[in-house]
Amino acid sequence: MAVLDPNEIFTTAFEPKQTNRFILLVDGFPSYIIKGVSAVGLAQEVVTLNHINIYRKVKGRTTWNDLTMTLYDPITPSGAQAVMEWVRLHHESVTGRNGYSDFYKKDLTINILGPVGDIVSEWVIKGALITSAEFGEYTWDGTGEATNLTLGVTMDYCVLNF
Repeated sequence: MAVLDPNEIFTTAFEPKQTNRFILLVDGFPSYIIKGVSAVGLAQEVVTLNHINIYRKVKGRTTWNDLTMTLYDPITPSGAQAVMEWVRLHHESVTGRNGYSDFYKKDLTINILGPVGDIVSEWVIKGALITSAEFGEYTWDGTGEATNLTLGVTMDYCVLNF
């Protein structure tokens, strides 16, 4: 006869993380203009070691996936201006000079919030830099929706604190 485990038959409290409960902290950006950010991800290469008629696989290099950030572009403070100030640290289009990585690389923090606004998880993105920026679309056919900015961001690595 099977023995019942009380941990398996009674209800367990379960509160899932929700996609709309987050705050992204970026130096120079007000948090309320950040509409969304893709989740952190990684890929690990595989190295194959050949030996006579067999092979063995071991882990190779780890690569962190790029993030996509979506921002609102309010009139004041201008979201586009905040993006361009970060871009100018990478490259100044008027003079053609590039910046030092110490100036344009930033550390970002994604705080995942619980139902009462407490921080239940924290990702720290280290050495983030902009790889692409799109400043929205303007059309006479629009219905008056807010303009969105889209940033492609790459990083050195990420740390999940909790």
